[in-house]
Amino acid sequence: MILELTGVHILIPMTGREKAVSVFTNQKFGYIFCDMDGTLLNSKSQISISTAEALKEALARGVKVVIATGKTRPAVINILKTVNLAGRDGIISEFSPGVFIQGLLVYGRQGREILRRNLDPSVCREALLYSLKHEIPIIAFCEDRCLTLFDHPLVDSLHTVYHEPKAEIIPSVEQFLAGVEIQKLIFLDTTEGVAGNLRPYWAEAIEGRASVVQAVPDILEIVPPGSSKGSGVRILLDHLGVNPKEIMAIGDGENDVEMLKLASLGVAMSNGSEKAKAVADVIGISNDEDGVADAIYRYAF
Repeated sequence: MILELTGVHILIPMTGREKAVSVFTNQKFGYIFCDMDGTLLNSKSQISISTAEALKEALARGVKVVIATGKTRPAVINILKTVNLAGRDGIISEFSPGVFIQGLLVYGRQGREILRRNLDPSVCREALLYSLKHEIPIIAFCEDRCLTLFDHPLVDSLHTVYHEPKAEIIPSVEQFLAGVEIQKLIFLDTTEGVAGNLRPYWAEAIEGRASVVQAVPDILEIVPPGSSKGSGVRILLDHLGVNPKEIMAIGDGENDVEMLKLASLGVAMSNGSEKAKAVADVIGISNDEDGVADAIYRYAF
């Protein structure tokens, strides 16, 4: 266990393993930036009652909760509606700040767009042709829409499991690319297929033109180069006039690394990636153990 008190770190063994735990004296946070998949959502892609109550308690105490996710805004709104946390009095609506699609769409005051980054069309074309050739499903995120080339059970799961907008099938690559701006592309495959084939291939194929990132093991995401959820968070903080020292960030994936490093207190879920846990100030309990609720009650107030 790592105890941090007034800048001093002490290592203490704890039940056969080390957990990072930070003790902050008189530390208050005005904002909590929270990831969704693997963090706020449990392994069934649901928000537990306990976690919802913790979020409501934070709001009642004047702490602002901001979502920072790879998801679209409609997906987040739909999920938080189930626990009465969407709308003007909740933590997400079409009029609230937020960081979406891996920081490629950022909304500021009154929910107005302050940042949009799009993929290079040549990268999109290559990826779409690859999807058709290898029959590996692909989905394009275009603001509030999801587009795909063909029907597939994994495409359906993005809607039924992850709550994303139902993918519209556009069978022609030329028609697909006409008149739309694509922020990111995702390939859907097995964990083994992503790790053994898709990730090494695309990391090399698009080097310098785009980047690959993963939030979950069976989905590979292609995003514009140099983009990250953390850079989106920083732009939003500048827009709101908020210092990173005022925020706590909670996440689990490699796409959360920059955000966890930016925050005054970065909390990684115990179920998170090794990259996220390596940079976090605190390694909390898992998303299936209400890790967000635990972090809020321990550190936010």
